[in-house]
Amino acid sequence: MKQGWEVNGFEDCLEKIVYTNKVQRKDFLIIGKYPIISQEQDFINGYWDNSADLFTVKKPIIIFGDHTQVLKYVDFDFVLGADGVKILQPKSIIYPRFFYYFLQSINLGSLGYARHYRLLKEIEVHFPKSLPEQQRIVAILDEAFAAIAQAKANAEQNLRNAKELFESYLQSVFENKGEGWEARRLDNIIESNVIGLTKNSSEQNIHHEFKYVKMNNITKGNCFDLSKYTCVNAEKSEIEKYRLSNDDFLFNTRNSYELVGKTCLFKSLDHEVILYNNNIMRIRFLKSINPYFINYAFSTDDVINKLDRIKSGTTNVSAIYYKDLRNLEILIPPLKKQEEIVQQLDALSTETKQLESIYQQKINDLDELKKSILQKAFAGELNTSALEV
Repeated sequence: MKQGWEVNGFEDCLEKIVYTNKVQRKDFLIIGKYPIISQEQDFINGYWDNSADLFTVKKPIIIFGDHTQVLKYVDFDFVLGADGVKILQPKSIIYPRFFYYFLQSINLGSLGYARHYRLLKEIEVHFPKSLPEQQRIVAILDEAFAAIAQAKANAEQNLRNAKELFESYLQSVFENKGEGWEARRLDNIIESNVIGLTKNSSEQNIHHEFKYVKMNNITKGNCFDLSKYTCVNAEKSEIEKYRLSNDDFLFNTRNSYELVGKTCLFKSLDHEVILYNNNIMRIRFLKSINPYFINYAFSTDDVINKLDRIKSGTTNVSAIYYKDLRNLEILIPPLKKQEEIVQQLDALSTETKQLESIYQQKINDLDELKKSILQKAFAGELNTSALEV
């Protein structure tokens, strides 16, 4: 350990806290006199009007979410949200913001929604004996993290801009229709539609013979993703009926209200037998219809709004039945124009995904940089010349 630093047990660094009354989430106010702080990610989680429940902050404290591991640095009076909120008040030997950053450098691992304070109280706290040295480290971290936060905000905005650029172009293609476009009912442009194979959970196992496509294999971005899958066994007749072929249009018929109606095109680079389950409808189109064009159409506001109107069920489980879906009207140009539009959208989609990948990597790199700086800071190795963002 670096000279001038010492180590204390975690709870040896803390003052005793007298907790005020904790407010149940169901009682939180949307507007009120005093902010409520609980263990959720958002800094302020609600409001309260009873001053008797106010926790007075005489010097900054740290909130630790016992279930969530969320950390919050608080330097103002507040009301406690119920369950899972731990107030950590460091003793005078430790500068509060130094303690806050130290806690960010700790990786406790995850116990799911179990309580994590039992892990936290077992750690040792490393800190300089000198308060001015702690404050110097905090000043460096504040400056570095402010720069990281700004760079991350810029990258996140660029990521949003890239996605919005594609979405805007997609909408304009379908809104500014040209000559030869006509509204066609879905039922009039398909060759077949088949709901998938029913296999209950006990019949699904990664060691079975055939991959089994489920609704989670259709992304919100209307793409096919087989990075995670389960498998089933099947009879010859089931294989013949439910085997997927390249460019099959898959429609998610049952899901949450938000996700039902997802679509994608099936794509496989080999010729293995892949089946699909009964929450998915496989649709094959007439030769005059480009399935890729239809998949893009299902991403437009026009079609999404029409699908919303035919959803049935509850928020948790909603369905779109073919008796309603069959009447869905889609604006469709001649086949040659469909193919031109698909080519243009594919090219822009590829470019957009490349940009998204660059910006997402930048965001990931900034997160890693923050972790690296924290590790160096609490190993006594902080080098100000190496903190360029």
